[in-house]
Amino acid sequence: MIENVVEFFKNLPPKMCTSCGEQIEEQHECYSNKCDKCNCE
Repeated sequence: MIENVVEFFKNLPPKMCTSCGEQIEEQHECYSNKCDKCNCE
């Protein structure tokens, strides 16, 4: 069982863009899977 939910989210790996492979600079638990640059194309 997870003792501390905050620690769980802190330890998630950085989210990567599915189009270009760059790290997404936002919360890891968000639903977007593309960076801002690829989302605007």
